[in-house]
Amino acid sequence: MKYNEELNLSLVDFGDMEPKPFILGLLSAFDNRFQACADSFFKEITWKQFFAIICVNLCTENPTINELSEIMGSSHQNVKQILIKLEKKEFIKMIPDKSDKRKQRITLTEKSMEFMQKNKAQSDETICRIFDGIDEESLLTTIRTLLSMEKNISEIGSKAD
Repeated sequence: MKYNEELNLSLVDFGDMEPKPFILGLLSAFDNRFQACADSFFKEITWKQFFAIICVNLCTENPTINELSEIMGSSHQNVKQILIKLEKKEFIKMIPDKSDKRKQRITLTEKSMEFMQKNKAQSDETICRIFDGIDEESLLTTIRTLLSMEKNISEIGSKAD
């Protein structure tokens, strides 16, 4: 595959780069571009803050910071900083765990729920635009590939410990 032609880039020369390192670079660049785009989408909060809200909302019970860190794929320190900012903006509350007071559980506020509802239509439209022209089979293949990569990363990380 001629990556330069596909990306319409003339500043770099990918030459005969193997697909695996190209995909890793492409994922990193995509993440940066998506974050910049999503950050401009919301006025009140950043994309990472919104992602934290989405992840908390998907949990079957109010998560701890460590649980949310694992779900988000980020460090405890980074997630804690995101949560501190969200709490100051009254999007979440940190409440002590009933059985272990050292743990804090994250709960969404009414403001978070209203924010998600208010932005749902525009968010759904943006997601549709991002995936425009990509068929269901390609999406499922991408999901399977990323899940396999995620599993491999977890295994690499557990061996490093």
